[in-house]
Amino acid sequence: MAHGGGNKAIVAALAANLGIAVTKFIAYLLTLSSSMLAESVHSLADSGNQLLLLVGGRRAQREADEEHPFGYGRERYVYAFIVSIILFSLGGLFALYEAWHKWQDPHPIEGRWWWVPLVVLVVALGLEGFSFRTAIHESNEIRGQQSWVSFIRTAKAPELPVVLLEDFGALIGLVLALFGVGMTLITGDGRFDALGTAGIGILLVLIAVVLALETKSLLLGESASAKDVAAIEGALVGEGVGSVIHLRTLHLGPEELLVAAKIEVAAAESAADVAAAIDAAEARVRAAVPIATTIYLEPDLRRAADDADVTEVTRG
Repeated sequence: MAHGGGNKAIVAALAANLGIAVTKFIAYLLTLSSSMLAESVHSLADSGNQLLLLVGGRRAQREADEEHPFGYGRERYVYAFIVSIILFSLGGLFALYEAWHKWQDPHPIEGRWWWVPLVVLVVALGLEGFSFRTAIHESNEIRGQQSWVSFIRTAKAPELPVVLLEDFGALIGLVLALFGVGMTLITGDGRFDALGTAGIGILLVLIAVVLALETKSLLLGESASAKDVAAIEGALVGEGVGSVIHLRTLHLGPEELLVAAKIEVAAAESAADVAAAIDAAEARVRAAVPIATTIYLEPDLRRAADDADVTEVTRG
């Protein structure tokens, strides 16, 4: 994924969440609804998360240096992991605390501004729907035939999965807030407001856990996709290279791939022939998988012990 495409979805989500956060907080001040307060903090946390994703994307573009010879591409994964922590603590745990507090001291939504939360939530649903639609459109350009679950689990660029999950969670959270506020207005029982707030908190915690698990895997280092691994293996074999003995791949960033392989060369070849074969193999790999930015190839002779795993491909 080109990072610019991810940025479009992030900016759309940021613009929506900043406006929504302000209107929700005004609605809270007018009605003292705990669901509105939880949703205000939720939108504020989402806005901060989108800023973090933009900062992470910018910092990841720095050139490699002596201290970080493979560059800073994985810094995008670090910021995505921070996003999951903020969503868990500032969003989820705060909402659960506010729900407990409201349950202990329930009070109805009263006064002439009772209708404000309903209007704000309906407008927020429209804005969040626009943001979610933008994220879906951007994701569809790279998702291919994958299911949404598979896309979120296997995407190497963290921005779109994060925005998708945040927007999806925001829409469900708004529905829960509408339930809490609506039932409180109908019954006069503030505990419905507390239940809506608790539902928002549980939802945010679950989304944060999913994000943390997925970004942790990226931070640890994931291999190329099965499609790219097959393409790399096929490209390595050619003039001067008889087969691939071992192959390892590692994402240095969403658009940067490290390839390390032991390749079979003929015993009778000269050093010049081997060097030419390696250069040609590198060129074929880069043509087949353009994100293979760093390639290390070790020439070797095939031995009987290698036959059992002649084309073995392992992740990481």
